[in-house]
Amino acid sequence: MALLRGCISPKSVVVVCLKPIRRSPPPHHHHHHWMTPRSSFSAVPSSSSSSSLLDNDDDDAQEARPRLQALRQQLALEQQQQQQQQNDVLPTFKNLKTKQNVTSAACNHTKTKEELEPSVFDILEQLKDSLPIDKNVVLRDSFARQHDYLRISLVERCNLRCQYCMPPDGVPLQPSDDLLLSREEIYTLAALFSKHGVNKVRLTGGEPLLRKDLVEIVSDLKTGLGIPHVGMTTNGVTLKRKLPALVQAGLTHVNISLDSLQKNVFEELTRRQGLTQVLSSIHSACELLPFQRVKLNVVVMKGINDAELEDFCNLTRQLPLDVRFIEWMPFHDNGWNQGRFVSYAQMQTKLQHLQLQRVQDGPNDTTKWWKLPQDNNALGRIGFITSMSDHFCGTCNRLRLTADGKLKACLFGSSEVSLRDALRSGYSTESIEKLIHYAVQRKTFALGGHGSAQGIAKANDNRPMTLIGG
Repeated sequence: MALLRGCISPKSVVVVCLKPIRRSPPPHHHHHHWMTPRSSFSAVPSSSSSSSLLDNDDDDAQEARPRLQALRQQLALEQQQQQQQQNDVLPTFKNLKTKQNVTSAACNHTKTKEELEPSVFDILEQLKDSLPIDKNVVLRDSFARQHDYLRISLVERCNLRCQYCMPPDGVPLQPSDDLLLSREEIYTLAALFSKHGVNKVRLTGGEPLLRKDLVEIVSDLKTGLGIPHVGMTTNGVTLKRKLPALVQAGLTHVNISLDSLQKNVFEELTRRQGLTQVLSSIHSACELLPFQRVKLNVVVMKGINDAELEDFCNLTRQLPLDVRFIEWMPFHDNGWNQGRFVSYAQMQTKLQHLQLQRVQDGPNDTTKWWKLPQDNNALGRIGFITSMSDHFCGTCNRLRLTADGKLKACLFGSSEVSLRDALRSGYSTESIEKLIHYAVQRKTFALGGHGSAQGIAKANDNRPMTLIGG
């Protein structure tokens, strides 16, 4: 038995009955025959559960040795209590057993991520006996971080081929759009997140502007669900034409990705044309959206665009635009290497002649904000996202929902839980809420548990960025 820590109010306790995970066939509904009956919530092992702690003797031999059986049961209980004391925290949803825990150590082949991770149906089978999640419970992980920001990827496809975002040979897309979340499914899942405290949603991709029902999705989130902040991250190639309708539908913020102001460098980085269109979109966004609602994201790479930092800073003199320089991050086969990495400190050194002035960061901010000196009367700010050299994982409040419906609690972690499969298999709202809390509880403290940029690159077990959602 375990208590869900960090997601409970003082008057309520969420109890999870832990049972060994077994492979179960995907259900068409959560009450199908393969489900086991509900068990009691006793802290003391039942006879059936305790029998696994005994040798495989027959029933007659066990009846002949009741004292030995009782001693073994007592020893098992003491070992469980000792383990809990060593953990120094109450067990949480993170303690659910994975296939790695229950698979024999004698297996001599290297297991894939899919083999080591329990399926969503295995997880739901274990969670079905836990108490319902209170409607006022926020999404708080085991490190007491509250998650109120959800990033939803709408598509896997993109009309650019940025080097740091996807491998040169492209990425394996879902074979059918039916495997991506529909507008109705996005609304249903967003409503559940909103119910548990999410007040900011950012639409990403791929390139979200490729989604035909994008305007309707924005309206669903802003007007239908009343989510205060609905933003979008885009490469800006087709933004200018579609922006007025998006703003009218309720779009409140826009981030535009642009890594070079030089035509030849832009085309080398993106493997496509389109710089003129992106620059035009930036100006349109600054006209249509209020102050500090438009951000320009610049991924900095040594020998590629690190000589353009000052040029980007100068954009803030005339436009109400926040420019953010982002440390290059390793993702699946994106060519990350230390030789081309430019750290926050190195960027600061390159810009020291500008005498930037530090300004206040916001709560849960991923950005270290600066401005040009006051006598420049700059309209925008200059920021640095230091994910690798000085990470901000301790205040992370973000969750990610991929285009194919997988919930990722950490950008750099490979762990995913398919909310799409649970939704399409007929599981109840209550069950999916438990699944969301389970995923949040399993979130590692920093960098997906890899420790450093080098650790992330070495593991190489994550999706390409375009399949996660920027």
